[in-house]
Amino acid sequence: QVQLVESGGGLVQPGGSLRLSCAASGLTFSRYTMSWYRQAPGKERELVAGITAAGGSTNYADSVKGRFTISRDNAKNTVYLQMNSLKPEDTAVYSCNARYTPARNYWGQGTQVTVSE
Repeated sequence: QVQLVESGGGLVQPGGSLRLSCAASGLTFSRYTMSWYRQAPGKERELVAGITAAGGSTNYADSVKGRFTISRDNAKNTVYLQMNSLKPEDTAVYSCNARYTPARNYWGQGTQVTVSE
């Protein structure tokens, strides 16, 4: 059974930082492209950042470039999202995604990030 468990969300002031983690189990983690998505109230889910299986390539939404960094530790079956210079518009539920093939595409439950004074 595949499980993706996110952690690290919370309430932070504008300009602050958070580090999200997503621990994976039940899959061969090193084969999967890992991504972080977010969904704010009333908005569609959007891709925040992605990293290839070996970690050699990353991509980011324009809105987070230069502020967020995605990384992975294949020995720990974990993907991270370091979020700096947070803004109120970053408030959302952040979910991690593991994708190997269209049939092997898994989601975590999500973690809430709230950026507010």
